[in-house]
Amino acid sequence: MGGERLWERRRSVQLAASDRDGVISRADLRDLGVDRHAVAREVAAGRWRLHGRATVAVHTGSLSRTAWWWRAVWEVGHGAALDGISALHAAGLENFTSDEVHVAVPHPAVPRPVDGVVLHRIRDLDLDRDAVGAGLPRVRSEVATIRAAQWAVSDRQAALIVCMAVQQRLVRAEQLCPVRHPGAHYGRTRFVRRLVRDVADGAQSLGELDFARLCRERGLPVPSRQVVRRGPRGRLYLDVAWEDHGVVVEIDGAQHRQGLAVTLDNLRRNSLTLGDDIVLTIDLIGLRLEEDLFMAQVGQALRRAA
Repeated sequence: MGGERLWERRRSVQLAASDRDGVISRADLRDLGVDRHAVAREVAAGRWRLHGRATVAVHTGSLSRTAWWWRAVWEVGHGAALDGISALHAAGLENFTSDEVHVAVPHPAVPRPVDGVVLHRIRDLDLDRDAVGAGLPRVRSEVATIRAAQWAVSDRQAALIVCMAVQQRLVRAEQLCPVRHPGAHYGRTRFVRRLVRDVADGAQSLGELDFARLCRERGLPVPSRQVVRRGPRGRLYLDVAWEDHGVVVEIDGAQHRQGLAVTLDNLRRNSLTLGDDIVLTIDLIGLRLEEDLFMAQVGQALRRAA
């Protein structure tokens, strides 16, 4: 009879751990009637393996990525959730690597440090509001995107994260605008807010861009705005042009990457190139990141045309 109970208990544990890639917390084990002595016996017998104070693997192999995420939130303690780039990875973000697991906890908490885990104490963290409803504890993708951008190692990485999250459809651009930022002490709040606005409403951002000021600051001629030309499909409205030099700058917002906008843009640019204009293309986010390099190319084009 005792053997049957032991077999049933092991089966229940294996079933519970299967949803978490082979790991289970000690708290869940206690709920299944498995105390610390039973865990010690399974470990001693070589069937299970410990991965910290709170995490037990019901196998002795290496942990999967998902299992490491579960381990991170269990080892940090109550109220912890994946955040930032780790929450985006758990939501399906691809082609962005990170060796660390980012975990957020409410600000009053005093979490214990965990190897391989970056802890963030968030003053207004509210998991009822900010986290997904079930499964692996993680914040919603729109919240994670903003925080990942704030915690990035550079402005370039921050822009990459925001663009990838939107392009891979983990979050809609307009969902990012109302998200509260985690605090000015991260040092990138103003840049991230402008970046989100560029992605969410590129047309408005283009309208607010003072390209003439950028030229004046570098001693370049001031261009015309919204020059109208005749193209193969009617009128062409150019973003920036120096008609006496035959130089055109086309500035792409996020809306240029959607639907058939790329096709129409290519037709327009080809028409200008065939008309012997020098055509430069600058994406709006690229201009935010590499303003000096792009403006140096504008100056080079004007000198070549002259």
